[in-house]
Order: sequence, then C-alpha cells, then structure tokens
Amino acid sequence: MLRMPTVRKRTALGRSTIYRLMGMGLFPLAVRLGPRAVGWRDTDIDQWLQHRPDASN
Repeated sequence: MLRMPTVRKRTALGRSTIYRLMGMGLFPLAVRLGPRAVGWRDTDIDQWLQHRPDASN
C-alpha cells in the first residue's frame, strides 16, 4: 500500500488534484486503512501511470 506522500511523488500530482481525479473516476480509489488513514494499491497506481495520457501531446 502506498501512502499519500509516495503517491504524490510517483504521479507528480498534488493532493487536491488526486482527490479531484478520484471524484471524477479518473484516478484509482483509495483504500481505507484506518479511521484517518488511506492508501493506494501500488498495482493500481502503476496501471494508472501506464495508461496516463502524455501531457506533451
């Protein structure tokens, strides 16, 4: 499981952008780890990165 700092570093996205994309169904959903903790499956983030549109186009 990846926590927010790692997800931000790997995706180069900010916290609010990640949650906005999640709300739009364009980013993997977080998994609840505890009452105030969430994480993302590393495989979900890897797949998202592989299918992410190239920003240079």
